[in-house]
Amino acid sequence: MNERDWRQGVDEQRPSPARVYDYFLGGSHNFAVDRAMAGQLQQAMPDIGDIMRANRDYLGRAVRFLVNAGIRQFLDLGSGVPTVGNVHELAQREAPDARVVYVDIDPVAVAHSAAILANNPETGIINADLRDADQVLAHETTRELLDFDQPIAVLLVGVLHQLPGDEPADAVRRYRAVMAPGSYLALSQPTQDGRPAEADAFTSTHARGYQETMVLRTRDEVASLLADFSMVAPGVVFLPQWHPVEPLIDETPGRLSTYAVVGKIPA
Repeated sequence: MNERDWRQGVDEQRPSPARVYDYFLGGSHNFAVDRAMAGQLQQAMPDIGDIMRANRDYLGRAVRFLVNAGIRQFLDLGSGVPTVGNVHELAQREAPDARVVYVDIDPVAVAHSAAILANNPETGIINADLRDADQVLAHETTRELLDFDQPIAVLLVGVLHQLPGDEPADAVRRYRAVMAPGSYLALSQPTQDGRPAEADAFTSTHARGYQETMVLRTRDEVASLLADFSMVAPGVVFLPQWHPVEPLIDETPGRLSTYAVVGKIPA
């Protein structure tokens, strides 16, 4: 896909959370307005880049854990702009028969995903709002690639802060209703715990730049989202504490201001 194709029909005057995330991960599918927004966010919270990269690292560890647990189906909700370490790359490296359906509302994320996945019959992309579970679940791509009578992993990584009020709980509940025993849910959620002053500055900057509210949640609020799941040890922890590949060197993992957790539906 050339640059002209992925710019077509996109509002280049308004920053996109997916494209800003892409910028912090070292990607190239972002505009000047996204890079300017990234600079503003970094002024409010200087280690925001570390947080976003830690979130991506958690996604990778979670996918590998799930593959090793026998999962071969993934529904990645709010998948974002494709960059290094996509779910299908990680899963199919370990299990070539793994199937992945991506869902995103951002047209740039969807266009790039479609181009990348064109020659991969075990993957697909849906342009939809993850809150519209009926549309996502009834989509022909979902029905073709995923069998909800078998265990599946639903991923909500780096997206729930965009959903206000009870919308995350409602989304989890609606997808949980169709998940078979032995299925998993993996999520991450930014928090104000431990850094209230910086969190206030960051959310204010976020609201001004994106014209939408960023919702931070406490550890208890995150845990409540998995009330109908059995939490995988170590439960709700900060990003680098969830199944680290190497012993933690950072003595203050809370500075990364995001919780991670994986839950399972008992078989």
